[in-house]
This record gives sequence, structure tokens and C-alpha cells, in this order.
Amino acid sequence: MTVPGPAFAIAHELPGRIRFRPALPGPGIDGDTLLERLCSLSGVGEATFSPRTGSLLIRFSPDAATREAVLRTVAASGLDAIRQEAARLSRGRDKTPREAACVLAVRPCAAKAEPGSDIAPVRQGRLGGLLQGIGMVARFLLMRSFMPPAVRGAMTFYRAWPYLKKGLGSLSRGHLGVDVLDATAIAISLARRDYRSAMTVVVMLGIGEFLESWTRKRSREDLAEALHLDDGVAWVRVDGVEVSKPASDLVPDDLVVVRTGSAVPVDGIVEEGEAMVNQSTLTGEPLAVRRTAGASVFAGTVVEDGVIVIRTRQAGGETRLRRMLAAIEDSERSKAMIQGRAERLADAVVPLSLGLAGGAYLLTRDPTRAASVLLVDYSCAIKLATPLAVLAAMRQAAGAGALIKGGRFMEVLATADVALFDKTGTLTEARPSVQAVLPVKGRDARDLLRLAACLEEHFPHPVARAVVRKADEEGLTHKEEHAEVQYIAAHGIASMIHGQRVLLGSAHFVHEDEGIPPFPAAMLKKAKTSGGCSVLHMAIGGEPAGLILLDDPIRPEAADVVAALRARGIERIVMVTGDGQEAAETAARAAGIDEVRARMLPEDKRSLVRELKAAGHVVAVIGDGVNDSWALSEADVGVSLSQAADVAREVCDVLLTGHDLRALPVAIDISRAALARISLNFRLIVGLNSGLLLMGLLGLLRPAASALLHNLGTVLAALNAVRPLALPAPRACTPTEDTP
Repeated sequence: MTVPGPAFAIAHELPGRIRFRPALPGPGIDGDTLLERLCSLSGVGEATFSPRTGSLLIRFSPDAATREAVLRTVAASGLDAIRQEAARLSRGRDKTPREAACVLAVRPCAAKAEPGSDIAPVRQGRLGGLLQGIGMVARFLLMRSFMPPAVRGAMTFYRAWPYLKKGLGSLSRGHLGVDVLDATAIAISLARRDYRSAMTVVVMLGIGEFLESWTRKRSREDLAEALHLDDGVAWVRVDGVEVSKPASDLVPDDLVVVRTGSAVPVDGIVEEGEAMVNQSTLTGEPLAVRRTAGASVFAGTVVEDGVIVIRTRQAGGETRLRRMLAAIEDSERSKAMIQGRAERLADAVVPLSLGLAGGAYLLTRDPTRAASVLLVDYSCAIKLATPLAVLAAMRQAAGAGALIKGGRFMEVLATADVALFDKTGTLTEARPSVQAVLPVKGRDARDLLRLAACLEEHFPHPVARAVVRKADEEGLTHKEEHAEVQYIAAHGIASMIHGQRVLLGSAHFVHEDEGIPPFPAAMLKKAKTSGGCSVLHMAIGGEPAGLILLDDPIRPEAADVVAALRARGIERIVMVTGDGQEAAETAARAAGIDEVRARMLPEDKRSLVRELKAAGHVVAVIGDGVNDSWALSEADVGVSLSQAADVAREVCDVLLTGHDLRALPVAIDISRAALARISLNFRLIVGLNSGLLLMGLLGLLRPAASALLHNLGTVLAALNAVRPLALPAPRACTPTEDTP
């Protein structure tokens, strides 16, 4: 179904879960009113609001009727309410921007939909959450002790009505879920005038829902605190000249120039130019979309091809905060496969619980036994503990220097059996250095270096940074003397300077693709005997101009990391690089890699990944360049580094946030330990709840005790899920305390 109206956009949807983002501005309403309207709908379980991103997440029963009601309510209200709520929450708190970005309004609608509920929006810290839980119990004890019996029944029904209403709503849609079990057990106690048991069940359910929302909120905040997103540098056009500026310092109306391979640093409108923009970080759509003058672009998307000039709409710091919460939201929707299997099994047990309760009543005619059975279900603990275990593992991995972007990628990382490593900037140092510039006769080495720096300074790659750094060290001024620079991934760059075409890149690009005559044999021999240096070929005006030799030393930890991966069962490790055979083999020997694929184009790397996957392997690709982005997105799990090109950082599934590779084997250990804990939690939950079911069938538990023990087991499972993971003893490498 499509609801007319441009006020909102569906950012992502799964069965029973929709995330909305604001689309176009329009007349709004109070944000609290919108959340209340959503929570009043039958079948809606929770509404979660992220103030800084303007994101609204709604969880509901996965049926067409509830989905239609949710869409109509949002369409009628308008998502400008979300913007108003964001502004109100931001003004009302004395927090730093990062802290404010992590505040989420979580509305557990099962108990909030009606007045008098014991559940309030979860907007407090750890101490506030504890005090609110104590307050629930205190109100219950006071009511039970001092309220007259005649009033107690009416008050119990009033408190229980949200649960009864939700259960009836599920039944009317033909959906048998946990809410039906809860409503039936409460209804049995009310029918027997056992108000004490009914009220105890209501309070226990309320505390359980509160703890679930509060724990999820704290887990999100902890993950946000562990994230560190580098703002980077943007190129701003000022009076026709491009100048560099920290992205966090951008202000509205700045004209930002973004080229191939770079991330869009701000939200804005394309002022001029044309580009193919990858928006997968916002929409999940893997194919790039064409953006021309007048189109909107958003921070965190990546220009895959072309050049655009963007007029900034939001300050750089604001978009940075949006990217932080977007990373958390993406991680939540990338659910681990084991999590999905556990939840499906838990849901499948609900009809069994109803059948057991009915059978117990038919055999014993004892409604108390039936109610005790109904109050035990498997899904509460599983649906809480499993995602919490994933979030906790992601937080621990982030603290160890590896940002895993979702539970699904964590699970794949734990099972990878083939690793493909890029060379330059990945296995080698992220700071290569220019060792020499070899000019052809009649050319000046310093002039060649100046021209190369003038072209390279616009591109986020270690080799480009090395050329610019060498020019700066030599005191060379590289003014903007060129026309538009064309970047050809994995090949090189080209532009016009003073009417002459300048080429800089690989031998294949300069000589084979562009048809430039070869360099003198003596120059090539000197470059080949330079000790494994990488070589940039440079041509000017259709003639060879010079060679730039780059020393790209292997990372000091590379050999240890390769050994650590082999110790963890990843036997096949391959270096895949666009560099020449000699330089590739030199680096591979130093890293302990015995399989090398040199002179690989981006499409060659992608084809290799496809071949390995077709052969049944689980493939991890570790790379940092624009030319690695295809392979990173094609792999089962892509790994990149914090100093990588923007497109590589965006398309990867695991980002190593430190400055070395030692976090990779640690991330594998954390992923495997997390999966082991999820499996252990599942067995414990099934065992405990099966025991409670049996005790209820035998009449050994009253409904209140059954609810108490069930919720206690759920809380214990959640606490076990968020405990720090115990990792195995170091086998080959572990990040040291002085790791940057």
C-alpha cells in the first residue's frame, strides 16, 4: 500500500518494523502527540525516536492491517512533528552535541497506550532507570496494602486494560503472539477475582517491558560512545579557488566540491556538475543514482563517478551526528542469522504454550494452572537477550578498534575461511614516501613533482598523500593550474595543464590505455632495481615525462596479523593488488603471504571474490582504496581501515578504527565468542522456561510466582548477554596498550 503525501519517507522496512525519515518540510504537530497516536494503535509495540537524525522507528505486529494503520497515522500527522520534537529535546538538555545525539525517546506502547500505565518514556540515565523501576514496585505495594477491596478490582482492571486490549487486537488479526498469552493469563485471574495475582502479573510485565526498553537504550548509547567518526577535510570553492577546510567547520551556503571516490561531507543541493552517487548507507540500495543540478545529496553518501559542487544546507557537525546514529541504526537492522532463527523458533512455541495451558485446564479444571503456564514464554528472553548480546559484542569490538556494522557481518566474520588483502595502504604503511623522481632528458624533477602534487591533492589515497607530502617537504607550491581532474579507478588521473594533457598512474594506464611511448630502458631498469618500490608513470603532452618511485614499507604488524589469521583457521590468504609483480612479491614475502595476484583491476578482484564464493568459501576482503570498493561490496564481509578512501569506508562491513590491522583477529575472536554466548543463552532460556512450564503444569507455581520467575529469568538472560566477553588467550597478535 502507498499512502499519498510527501511528508515522510520509509527509510527501511522489515516485517513488523518500519523506520521513517523526514522528507519534505510542512506544517507539523507536537511530537508527543504523534507518538501517542502511534502507540494508541492496536498492534503497535514500540515507537522509538532519534532526535538528531529525525528517525522514527515503529515496531508492530507483522500483519497488513496494522501496517496500513501505521502508515495512515504517520501520513495524517506529518513527520515535521519529528523535527519539532528533536528541537524541543535538544533545547531542554544541557548536553554536549554527542551526548544529545544519543538520547532516544523509547515509547513501549504496550503499556503506554492508555492512561495510568506504569511505563513512561525512557529518557533517563542508569540511576533514573533504577529509580523508576523501584517506583513501579512501590506504587504496587501501596495500592495492594491500603486500597479498599471494592476499588482494588476496578483499579486492577484499569491497569490491566492495555494488555487485554493488545491481546484482543492480536486475536482479531489472527496473530498468536506473546501478548495473547499475557492477556489470557490476566483475564483468568480477573475472572476468578484474584486481583492480587492479576496486579502482580501486570506489574511484572510492566517492569519487564521497562527493563527491555531501558537496556536497549543504554546499549545504543554505549555503542554511540564507542564510535568515533573522522570528519575529514572538504574542498570549498571560494572566489573560484578551491581551498581545504575541516568538514566539521562547514557552514550553510558553503560550496563544497566532491570528486570521484570521496564521501559527501554535508547535506545540500547540487549547484553544478553531475555524478553517480552511492546512497546505500541511507537507502540500502546498492546501485548508484545520478545526481545533477538541483538534486539533494546527503552526508555519508559517496560519489562513485563524476564531480559535483554542493551548496551546504546543514553545518558539518550536525551531519556528523546524523552519521553516528545512522551507523547504530544500520547495525540494528543488520540482524544476525542466528538471531533471526532464534526469534522464529520462539514465536513458533507460542501456540504450543496455548495448547499446553488448554490441556492443563481440560485435565484438571484448574484455571490457576492454566494461567501459570500462559505466563511463561520463550520469546521475551530470546528477543531481548539475543540482540543485546550482538550490541554488546559490537561495543566491545568498537572498543578494541573494530566497528562491526551489524550482527549479520559479525556472524560472517566469525566463519570466514579465505582472506584477500589489498597491498597499498592495507598491508603496507598508510604513509608511503616518495624516494625518487626520475625525469626523462630535458625535464626537471622538481617541476614534475609539483605538477603531480597539483593533481593528486584532491584524492583520498595513501599514494596521493605521499606525493603531496613530498612536494610540501621540498617547499614546492602547487597552485591550481589544471582543468578538471579525471580519476580512473585503479588506473590513474588525467587533466589539462597549460594546454597539455597530463597523465599520472600505472604503466598499464599510461602506455597501454593512453598509448604513450615507453620510457627509456635504462630508466625502467633503474626503477626495477629500486628495492621493490612502486612506480608512478607520468606523461605530458603525449610524451613520457618521468617516473615517481614510492617506498611502500610493509606494516610492522602485518606478518603477525597474517599468522594470527592462520591460527584462527583462515588457511588461504591472498594478496590482490594492482601493483607490479616485483613490488607485490616483495611485500608478500615480508607479510608471510605465499599467494599473490598482481596487476589486478577492480573487476578482476570482484571476479576472484565471486569465484571463491561459488566454490563454497566464506570470503573476507581487506582493502582501503577506491579500486577495492567492488571487491569489498561483493565479499561476504568487507573490512577497511579508518584512513581508507571514503567509498571503501562506506561500503565495508567492518571498519578498523585504529591505525593498524591487529584489531582484525581480535574482532574475529569477539564475533566467535558472541555467537557462542548467544547459543549458550538460548539453551539456558529454553531450559529455564521449560522447567517453569513443567512446574506450572504440575500446579507447583501460582500465576504471580510464574510471572516473577519468568521475568527474573529474562532479566538474568539480558544481564548475561551484556557481560564483557571473555576472549581466548593471545595466539599470534593482540593490540597492545600503546596501539594508536
